[in-house]
Amino acid sequence: METRKVQRLGPSTLAMTLPAEWASEHDVDKGDEVSIRMGGTGTLTVLPESANTEESEATIYADNLDSDAVERAIVAQYVLGRRVIHVESDGPLGSDHINAVYRAETQLMGLGVIEETPESIAIRCSVDPEDFTLNNLLERLENTGSTMRGEAVKALAHGNIDLAQRALNRERQANKIFVLLLRLIFTSYQNPALTQAVGLDSGFPLIGYRSVAKNLELTADNAEDIAEIALETDGESLAVEQSTMRRIREFTDQVDELTAMAVRSLVERDYDLTVDCRRLFRDIGDRESEILNDLSEMDNEELLRVREVLVSLQHTAEYAMRNAEIAANLALNEESEHVDIE
Repeated sequence: METRKVQRLGPSTLAMTLPAEWASEHDVDKGDEVSIRMGGTGTLTVLPESANTEESEATIYADNLDSDAVERAIVAQYVLGRRVIHVESDGPLGSDHINAVYRAETQLMGLGVIEETPESIAIRCSVDPEDFTLNNLLERLENTGSTMRGEAVKALAHGNIDLAQRALNRERQANKIFVLLLRLIFTSYQNPALTQAVGLDSGFPLIGYRSVAKNLELTADNAEDIAEIALETDGESLAVEQSTMRRIREFTDQVDELTAMAVRSLVERDYDLTVDCRRLFRDIGDRESEILNDLSEMDNEELLRVREVLVSLQHTAEYAMRNAEIAANLALNEESEHVDIE
């Protein structure tokens, strides 16, 4: 870390020189304006004017990439905050590469093709960071996963294939929200001026938000697994007694409560809510094994399905507790009735 001496220029003015290498890299010269950002953790960030106006672009050369690699590269550039992404080839783009571009377009929020020639396609992201806050997107992702989980378990209880398919269809929306979250997290990290735009006082929580977003994406995957099990039953309900199915649905309700409470504790920076999360998690900690141990005899295939459902619910509860732990860390980094920070 480089240190610099603070100098006094007047009765109430302190000054510090900018590193020449940084100024050269960002085309900052005498008389130019820079932005000053004061963070909530005692930090002071200096940003060149270009940080507020520059629209970054990236070009992906498709010649030596297969279609899957092109699609992944587009998603990566989207996550990294590129405003315009070009996909180019020395000759005409193959149909597989063109299809990869349009597949990526459908799975990324705010992305659209703006120009297309035989040799290149340009896609632009219209998402403005100020249109969303990280907290709101986390709540939307949690709500989407909870809705999927409820539909999937209900489909199991009633043998409703349409309901299971509806839950599976929501997975695409969950993935869109997750990738948008990653984009906003990465761009806020790269440009601290955006931190307030996405609803945070400083960049400190960003690494925690990245983990929470991933945990919520994994809980949506768990709900997808349950929906797929419901589809495997071919319109038949799960082969368990009604009392057992009722216990599974009660277990689902408790998991829903836990996942929602964990996200709320993060959004509100509420340490008391994280304590409530831990208490609820202890209450349902043995639910999976309790239901399995009380099952009547059934064939191995049906037993495996029941176990997979219960494991998915248990994993979801564990992801929620990881989120509650992150929320506790962030809550305890702020002064409250529980903590004084000097």
